[in-house]
Amino acid sequence: MSFLKNLPFEWQVGIRYTRAGKRSGRNSFISFISLISMAGIALGVAALIVVLSVMNGFQKEVRDRMLSVLAHIEVFDANGSMPDWKLVAKDVFKDKEVIGAAPYVAAQAMMSRGETLRGVVIRGVLPAEEPKVSDVAKQVRQGSFSDLKSGEFNIVLGGELARGLHVGIGDKVTLIAPQGQVTPAGVLPRLKQFTVVGIFEAGHYEFDSTLAFIHIDDAETMFRMDAPSGLRLRIVDMLQAPQVANDLARMLPSNLYLRDWSQQNSNWFAAVKTEKRMMFIILTLIIAVAAFNLVSTLVMTVTDKQADIAILRTLGASPLSIMKIFMIQGALVGLIGTAAGVGFGVLVASNIEVIVPFIEHLLHVQFLPKSVYVISELPSDLRWPDVGTIGGVAVILAFLATLYPSWWASNVKPAEALRYE
Repeated sequence: MSFLKNLPFEWQVGIRYTRAGKRSGRNSFISFISLISMAGIALGVAALIVVLSVMNGFQKEVRDRMLSVLAHIEVFDANGSMPDWKLVAKDVFKDKEVIGAAPYVAAQAMMSRGETLRGVVIRGVLPAEEPKVSDVAKQVRQGSFSDLKSGEFNIVLGGELARGLHVGIGDKVTLIAPQGQVTPAGVLPRLKQFTVVGIFEAGHYEFDSTLAFIHIDDAETMFRMDAPSGLRLRIVDMLQAPQVANDLARMLPSNLYLRDWSQQNSNWFAAVKTEKRMMFIILTLIIAVAAFNLVSTLVMTVTDKQADIAILRTLGASPLSIMKIFMIQGALVGLIGTAAGVGFGVLVASNIEVIVPFIEHLLHVQFLPKSVYVISELPSDLRWPDVGTIGGVAVILAFLATLYPSWWASNVKPAEALRYE
């Protein structure tokens, strides 16, 4: 390697120590241990990249399924209803980030069919306006969302809710409102029969098992409201929802409140964030173990090269130069291992939708059975900031692993090292 001749001697010696020796079996063994350390760092980095990419993929998949039903931002009045919702809708469109708005009525009720009783969340909507803020109309698997017509008291149920009530298209369900009617016999619950005209599958159990849609006029009649509960908004970039909500709050009247999708599911997102952080810490220990292996490799190298160190010292090399040699050796092992791990991890994470089905076909297994899991394929969302963080942590750990052996090498006494040579 002619380019090595132009490097400082510390680099030349450090790179030479990294390669396998040709004359000594001990040198070859030390280089083999260096290769194992390099492979350990590479596997740790690759594993961390793949696992975090899969976790990001699951988070993105669940988030997208949630937001196919939820609005990016909700605007509601402190009094519980918004009579001037059309004026508010005009105001929110002054913000260029808002691309859709639709009124809604939100309420809770009980739903019964025979002896089966379920608690449900009722959402009154305008069928023509709802597609502007959600994808529920596209998720209807049976029936039609457009069959929600004013005064006909039709209803669209989540798939799990329909299965729990044992109902299908055309069946009747009884909706029981919490607000009762005062009669001479006492307070009686208000009941109303609805006809099932659609069944949707959002792919999210919470919504599929508890959510039902009715026409907004029927909702106002059922729950004795004189206006919608508020507005549901869709924006260009859902990740900017908190910022857009703050901007709208400053623009709209003070009696209106805004809530973005991250606030509605803050516990879930906080749990996922904590889980991801803990997984990062746990898998980083794999890289730390490889770094400890690098310490033992450098210690063995220093022990084996004490005569070389003594000769270099007698030729005028300073303790700092000796320290640099072994730091360069360890850093090279760490850099090469990290680069290999990043390359392998990115390759696997980017092609996991091909690799996992191949393994399933080869082993005749299915990691996520459709009968058990809603998501039957491993999703992957590779994020380059995560890759950069993982690579940086691996390089730092490898560098830290070189400090003690390098310091020990710099303190070798030439006379003692050459005494028995």
